[in-house]
Order: sequence, then structure tokens, then C-alpha cells
Amino acid sequence: MKSWPERIPQTLAYPKLSLPEVLRSVAKKHPHGTALIFQERIMTYQELDDLCDRFALSLMRLGMRKGDRLALFMPNIPQFPICYFGAMRAGATVVPCSPLYRERELQFQLNDSGAKTIVVLDTLHSHLAPIRQKTNLKNVIVTSLLDCVKTNEEVRPAQLPGTLPLGDLLESRRGMPSEVTFSVIRDLVLLQYTGGTTGVPKAAVLTHYNLVVNAVQFGSWLPSLEDGREVVLAALPLYHIFGMTTALNMPILKAESIVLVPKFEALQALKTIQRRHVTFFPGVPAMYIALINHPQISEFNLRTLRLCISGGSSLPVEVMRRFEALTNARLVEGYGLTEASPVTHCNPVNGPGRVRPGSIGLPLPDTDAKIVDIENGEKEMPVNEVGELIVRGPQVMACYWNKPDETNHALRRGWLYTGDIAKMDEEGYFYIVDRKKDMINVSGFKVWPREVEEVLYEHPAVKEAAVVGTADQRRGETVKAHIVLKDNLEVTEDQIIQFCKRKMATFKVPTKVEFAKELPKTPVGKVLRRALRN
Repeated sequence: MKSWPERIPQTLAYPKLSLPEVLRSVAKKHPHGTALIFQERIMTYQELDDLCDRFALSLMRLGMRKGDRLALFMPNIPQFPICYFGAMRAGATVVPCSPLYRERELQFQLNDSGAKTIVVLDTLHSHLAPIRQKTNLKNVIVTSLLDCVKTNEEVRPAQLPGTLPLGDLLESRRGMPSEVTFSVIRDLVLLQYTGGTTGVPKAAVLTHYNLVVNAVQFGSWLPSLEDGREVVLAALPLYHIFGMTTALNMPILKAESIVLVPKFEALQALKTIQRRHVTFFPGVPAMYIALINHPQISEFNLRTLRLCISGGSSLPVEVMRRFEALTNARLVEGYGLTEASPVTHCNPVNGPGRVRPGSIGLPLPDTDAKIVDIENGEKEMPVNEVGELIVRGPQVMACYWNKPDETNHALRRGWLYTGDIAKMDEEGYFYIVDRKKDMINVSGFKVWPREVEEVLYEHPAVKEAAVVGTADQRRGETVKAHIVLKDNLEVTEDQIIQFCKRKMATFKVPTKVEFAKELPKTPVGKVLRRALRN
């Protein structure tokens, strides 16, 4: 605590409000404040709140009941926050799905969550259509960019068979939906999918309280951001918990203006920062690396940018220094995980000399953290000794969805075991040293070896396969596949890569393939990933 930054309380008061109630409160205080900016469309808080009401009312008319799961399958467009808050207002549990998903990944997540309704961008419907009958979906609501972009002509996208147009639902339902009674602390509101040592995706069950608490915690850590005066670049995907908290929930809580970016591209980001006078930009290291290496960066005025928070993977110190020199903004590293909504640590952003390059910083208010022995997780390690990082706080999830054994392994004696290897120095700063899990971290996106291996094993020429992460200067890590081919069969590296591209999201596809006669194994036949990484 001797390193605790000034102006930040060590403990906070948290509103006993649901996320839709937070939005309603902000809309009443700042009705004409800008909530969302997308291309040329500017939406006020009053308009956003009204559209959330309309969507909630539409869902209730469709028969949605409290606790029903609703999936969102779209990038960062205005419909995401409209449907996100609107579904919650109707009592639904939201299931965000990555728009990078292909059929097999989408089908698993829909079936595992039991989603009955999905809102999908029309250009992504082709990934849903082939697997719809293999899910529990009753309602497929389709939206288009034309639903949220102002045009001179009244153009309606063609309706897809068996679907409901979101634009029609929002136009036809006006008024206040009936109130849904929430237990803010107990009721689940989000099934946020993540992975673990097993490699099987699983959903962290997060409550209204978890998400509101983390938005308040994170917002309190950034005292230089003034309520209602900041412009936030939402380039992080909102379906990812990092983007959801730092670029949506926290900015809404503080009545900020959110500039929605469907897909991060360095040149477009530079133009947007300059044009929209962006002041706050949460991102992953790959984004900052792309910006500082863009040949035209010196042509843009980025001086409105004051604060940037990096997470998702380790931020190289040289990247931090170069970015700050080019923009005059403060760039600091933080840390979190899906199971903690997600932020648990961050470097202080106020006061000279507070930032420790290479460190994830200090725990947020009301968040405890310590390092324990790797073997049993019971013995607390001394300062500067390496062990597993464990955390506890009001932002930690309730459980994993329908996975009691994994819940009991992750949540022990009130602590969340992160699976990350770390140390704490004499001043209370934490440093991530290694990874206990086999998870591969590609630009902040999590890839689990088994998931990729399952696809590789579908290739007719593959006898054995093992996937590991390998260092990549631009993305932090990239996926590498080690393959043993079946006798008398041949296949090229490019053929393997192209095969994978048809089966899974691009960030999961191996960028390197190494063929071997055999894979290193333990006496019981388990592949030694450690040997493959060396």
C-alpha cells in the first residue's frame, strides 16, 4: 500500500444497480450527451436508452423470460450496445459471440449456453444458417449496417427467410417495457466464454454486480478522465470482456462518448483519433505496435489523446516508450482475466515515476492479490519469489457455467486461481513471468491448443498433432503446429494452413507448421509441449 496512488480511495462504494439501470441513470442526467459515434451517425444517451427500451419490449413480446439466453453475433456497431443493454433490461442473459467464429465454434457456444435468440449482422448470417437447426434457437434477429447508418434514401435490407429484421422490431415497439426485478448481486447477466487448461471453452458466469463493480473500480483508477468530457476509441471488440468493460461499461458509467470501430486498422484509427479528438484509447499491444510503425503517423495530430491502457498480453517496454514519444499520451499496462470481469491490476496513471515498465501494476481498489506456490497453491511466496497469482474481489465471477469441477478448481477458499505465474516486488508491483496454462495468446485473443488440434486431426493425412505458441514480434504469440503424417501420405505446410482457415477463426490458424517423425512424449504417452516450445 506504500505505492498506492494519490486521489484514489483504497475502498469504494458500489451502486446496487443493474447495468441497464446505470444506463437509465446516465441518460436522465445527460440526455443530450453524445453516447455513440459510428461513421457519420451520432446517438445521444436519450436515444440509446429509448432504443434499448424498444428492443427490450420486442423481446418480451417474442416471449423472452428472465434468464433466457440471447446471443450477440456482430462487431462493434451501434446495435451491439442497443441489444446488449436492451436484452439485459428484458431480463435476458447475454452471450457474446465473436464475429470471427465459423460454424463449429458458433454451434458449440450456442448449444453450450442454451441460447434461444440471436441477433446477427446480415453479413455473418451465412455462418449461422448451416447450423441453425442443430441449435435451440427460436428467434433469429438480423440487422444491417443500414439500420444504424444515416442515408439519404430509405433503403431496407432484403429480409432473410425465417428471420426477424431488427430495424422493424425497433420501429414497431415504442414505450417502456415492464420492469424486471433483479437481484443485482445474484442474477447472472453475462456468459462470457473463455478457456483453461483443458482447452475446452467454458463460460464465466458474471452478474450485474460483477460488471458494475469492475466498471467503477476501473473508472476510479483513471482520475484524469472527467465524467461526460472524454471521447473513447472502442477499437477493442466489445464481445471480448476487455473491450466490454473498458470501452463500453466504464465509459457509459462515466457518460463518455464512444467511437465505435468495427475492425481495427492502423490508418483508419489514426484518422479517427484526429477527427473525433479521441482522449482515451484502451487497446492491446498489437494495436500500439501497428500505430507506431505506420509510415504516416507523423502526418496526424494525436495530441488530444491523453491516456491509453494496454492489456491482453505483455506490453513491450520499447513500444510503450515509442508510443508515448509520438503521441504525448500516457500508455500504461494492466492485467485481468475473464473470470474477474476482467480488470484486477493496472499501473497508476497519475503522478510522475508511478509506472513500472514491464509490470502489470497494483491491484485495483477492493482487490486482493498474492503469489502462492505453484504445486499446491496454499503457501504464500516471499517478495520477488515466483509463484501462481491468485486474486479476490467483488468483480470475481460466480462460477463457470455448468462446470462444477472446473469452478471448484478455479475458486478455492475465496480466491480465484489465475493460472498465471507472477511475482511481486518490494513496492507491491506485480509482474507476469510465465503461463501455467498451455493457452496461446495471439494479440490478446486466447487460443487453446486442443481446439486447433481437433481440427488438424480431421485432415486425412494427419496422424498426430500438437499445437504450441511461439514468440511473434507483432502479435505477442502465434500458433505453431507440430505434425506427424500418416505413412505414405504427403501434404504441404500451406495445405495444412488453408485447411485450418476453412474450419476456424483466422487468429487460431497456425502460421507455422513443422513436420516430424514423432512427437516427444512422457512415459504415459502425453505430449511434452514444453519440449516443443524449446
